[in-house]
Amino acid sequence: MKTTGRVNGIISNIVIVKADGAVGQNEICYVYCGDTKMMAEVIKVIGDDAYVQVYDSTRGLKIGDKVEFAGHMLEATLAPGLLSRNYDGLQNDLEKMESLFIERGSITDPVDFERKWAFKPLAKVGDKVSAAAWLGEVQEQWVAHKIMVPFIMTGNYTVKSIVAEGEYKVTDTIATVTDSDGNEYPITMVQRWPVKQAVRCYDEKPRPSKVMETGVRAIDTFNPLAEGGTGFIPGPFGAGKTVLQHAISKQADADIIIMIACGERANEVVEIFKEFPELIDPHTGHKLMERTIIICNTSNMPVAAREASVYTGMTIGEYYRSMGLKVLVMADSTSRWAQALREMSNRLEELPGQDAFPMDLSAIISNFYSRAGLVKLYNGATGSVTFLGTVSPAGGNLKEPVTESTKKAARCFYALSQGRADSKRYPAIDPLESYSKYLEYPEVEEYLGEKIEKDWVKLVYRGKTIVQRGKEANDQINILGDDGVPVEYHERFWKSELIDFVILQQDAFDDIDANCPLERQQMMYKMVLDICDRNFDFADFEACSKFFKGLINLFRQMNYSEWKSDKFHDYQKQIEQYVSQAE
Repeated sequence: MKTTGRVNGIISNIVIVKADGAVGQNEICYVYCGDTKMMAEVIKVIGDDAYVQVYDSTRGLKIGDKVEFAGHMLEATLAPGLLSRNYDGLQNDLEKMESLFIERGSITDPVDFERKWAFKPLAKVGDKVSAAAWLGEVQEQWVAHKIMVPFIMTGNYTVKSIVAEGEYKVTDTIATVTDSDGNEYPITMVQRWPVKQAVRCYDEKPRPSKVMETGVRAIDTFNPLAEGGTGFIPGPFGAGKTVLQHAISKQADADIIIMIACGERANEVVEIFKEFPELIDPHTGHKLMERTIIICNTSNMPVAAREASVYTGMTIGEYYRSMGLKVLVMADSTSRWAQALREMSNRLEELPGQDAFPMDLSAIISNFYSRAGLVKLYNGATGSVTFLGTVSPAGGNLKEPVTESTKKAARCFYALSQGRADSKRYPAIDPLESYSKYLEYPEVEEYLGEKIEKDWVKLVYRGKTIVQRGKEANDQINILGDDGVPVEYHERFWKSELIDFVILQQDAFDDIDANCPLERQQMMYKMVLDICDRNFDFADFEACSKFFKGLINLFRQMNYSEWKSDKFHDYQKQIEQYVSQAE
């Protein structure tokens, strides 16, 4: 018999419920406001008082209103049919909710339970299986969607029966397994998993050893993101966080893209909804939306659902990772998620931490980021979840609690600079503030040495040194004036500018320059470093400035030329001649 209760207190969307039975932490319940049934989650239990956060507006709710407890935590429905869909944080299909968008208590099915899928068995009768073992597959868009033994089924089982190849609904029983005691368990294509509990169905979780190519030079060349790694993009308003994330999602070497719009402005989300269905995926030739799932909780949607959205996105990512796929999960912005945590904490009158955020904010962020990673499955295959979030610090303050806590958890730090954004140097990633700890991993260094070139990491650090020396020279020039420093200072500065304009800056809206393959990055970066290693004998700073401006212009024209085309090679020859004449 399910536990019920009555509303005993209301603090905005926090409702105190007097329960008549046992209630679990993070258990889902339904609060009745008249005829409206609203979903809520238990976040605190004291005696027989349950504090629940309602995923909707509590206007009109009264003391004594009925509450029913579901007996399970907030769950994600995992089944074929997730790709190409737009969900809210509770996995309601937004396209189905379009006419009910502002109505409370609106709940839709996350997948089409009536659609039939062409099932192909991979297991056979008598096979020994365990949680996450692949029983069969269906074709979802261009992805081979594996039908697995439910993650919740621990222990070893034997396949007693499995259906023949054919078309079935996701709710049809496709296999029956038995345990060691002979108990039978029917299995369908649908799984349900608590979103705040990590899916841990893999053999081991090794350190990331490969680089995920994004097509963005400032990331791939200077601060690479590992496959199965974590990174975050902090930056002030207008610095280009969202545009950079969109560029990465279009070009990244991933099988599945999960976009989480957590507390963003509605106009930005509408742009995603309109843009993604029209984009062609450069890796598959299909529509980009075919391998994308969008989870959206805009700033005008319930704040409680905002907190759930990032967990829902990560759980779906872990599900596809268990199929041996490379998943890229992107959240914009985790600051809005942290603000939702702060709001809940304040309403519960918990002891506040820095800037009124929860005391355990750092632990919450670390636990969430730890769910990403590269895993080796029980069948020997590998899958990965790579997580990249954005942080929106107030006033661009990178010392605020969310940025500092995320910095401890994430391995890549892509700091967006207001100064670079104001001077239209996009992407506005600060090359000196930003870093990738994966460059220190021997496995990644070995991979880059084989994939690109031996001692590639040393070349990366050499470029960073040139940029650092150029900044120091520029500071001296600004203090003492153009004529107050030797010409060598101007040469150092312009060499750093050459790296900046050619490698670090990129046009996200140009068809060619937006996506730069790793092979092209290597060739151009080595060309630039070769020029920076040369010694020029300039008569004065004006001659130095004129030479490098002309050189930068040639390189930028080459950036807009098709890779390995005649035009590209023509610019390459022009650059070589131009530099030779100056020596």
